[in-house]
Amino acid sequence: KLIKINQKRFMDYLSFLSIRVRNNPQCPRLTTQDYIILNSVSNLAKAEGILADYSQIGCFLDNDTAGRTACEHLQARFGERLSDKSIHYSEYKDLNDYLCGKPLSQSAEPMKQERQVQSARRMMQPPKKRGLKM
Repeated sequence: KLIKINQKRFMDYLSFLSIRVRNNPQCPRLTTQDYIILNSVSNLAKAEGILADYSQIGCFLDNDTAGRTACEHLQARFGERLSDKSIHYSEYKDLNDYLCGKPLSQSAEPMKQERQVQSARRMMQPPKKRGLKM
């Protein structure tokens, strides 16, 4: 039995399916394996019991601290049965960013900084004048 694990969102699962179809449109093998979508690595403990029944486990976790830590934990538990697939998209945060061609350098951090700048600009605006204008 074979199972694939996606860490974050359903979107990463859809990205996985899209990549599979794009790379092998004649035979994408979408129904020959099972899938687990964790939504968060905090759900990993719940999935471990299910994973114990599988002879092959493909890990498609995010390339961040939480994803790497979770993969190391699973590797220690399941040994050679587990294959870390994040090496195929190591320059990207996750499968969706890989599919969209958005490398780590263009990922979430610059967006956070941009939001902070925007909120600082709002704070620098002069206060509105109160009272009735005639």
